[in-house]
Amino acid sequence: QVQLVESGGGLVQAGGSLRLSCTASGRTFTTNAMGWFRQAPGKEREFVAAISWSGNRINYANSVKGRFTISRDNAKNTVYLQMNSLQPDDTAIYYCAADADPRSWPLPSVRGYDYWGQGTQVTVSS
Repeated sequence: QVQLVESGGGLVQAGGSLRLSCTASGRTFTTNAMGWFRQAPGKEREFVAAISWSGNRINYANSVKGRFTISRDNAKNTVYLQMNSLQPDDTAIYYCAADADPRSWPLPSVRGYDYWGQGTQVTVSS
């Protein structure tokens, strides 16, 4: 059974930082793209960032460029999201996702990913 488990969420003041982690179990994703999405109350789930299996290709939503950094450690089957300069608009549940197709580069949308974690809450106070 494939599981993606996120951790690292919490409450932080505006301007602060958090580092999210997502560890996969049940199979390895070392040859698969992985991504982060978020969903705020009353809004649709939106793309945040993605990283290719090799780490050579990275994509960010415009709203987080220059503030968030995605990375991965294939030896640990883990992907990270370093979030700096957090703002109240970043408040959301953050989800980790993985693409089932090896070595593909999915579209930056929910439909591009096949496996999902349960999410971790990030709350940024003003």
